[in-house]
Amino acid sequence: MFAYAIASLQNFFQVDASQKMSNRAVAVLRGDAGVTGTVWFTQEKESDPCVIKGEIKGLSPGLHGFHVHQYGDSTNGCVSAGPHFNPFNKTHGGPNDSTRHVGDLGNVEAGSDGVASFEIKDHLVKIHGEHSVIGRSLVVHAGTDDLGKGVGDKKEESLKTGNAGARAACGVIAIAATQ
Repeated sequence: MFAYAIASLQNFFQVDASQKMSNRAVAVLRGDAGVTGTVWFTQEKESDPCVIKGEIKGLSPGLHGFHVHQYGDSTNGCVSAGPHFNPFNKTHGGPNDSTRHVGDLGNVEAGSDGVASFEIKDHLVKIHGEHSVIGRSLVVHAGTDDLGKGVGDKKEESLKTGNAGARAACGVIAIAATQ
């Protein structure tokens, strides 16, 4: 009887192939001023870099700060997303810096048509494991991220936010169907 109970529990907790964790996530961005976009996250396994690929429309031409924020909450617009996702309690930096928030993705660049198309490979962003970005918010900002290099009276805020300005659009990062 005991052996049967153990075997039943093993079968109960066994995951079949159709229930494998997805290797993709998606964020659909929306903003108050007509900024919209779709951003895909792809990562085969936790040790792989995450590929972040997308297109955002309705931006002013130029560079725009791009970050994963702490909360997947939009009850008060993008403000509810909270600060940058920072599970290791670091200061703000650029995507290639050794000291940075997990959520610091640098800038995306919109052309004269207001469209930013991009592909980023990031070694800290994960869609698997303890520090997954699933359920958090992705935010594109109105201004340029200074990558934590602000000086003078801009230095303190630079080390928190990169002085990227208002939140132009945001969306919750959700599990997507596996391709």
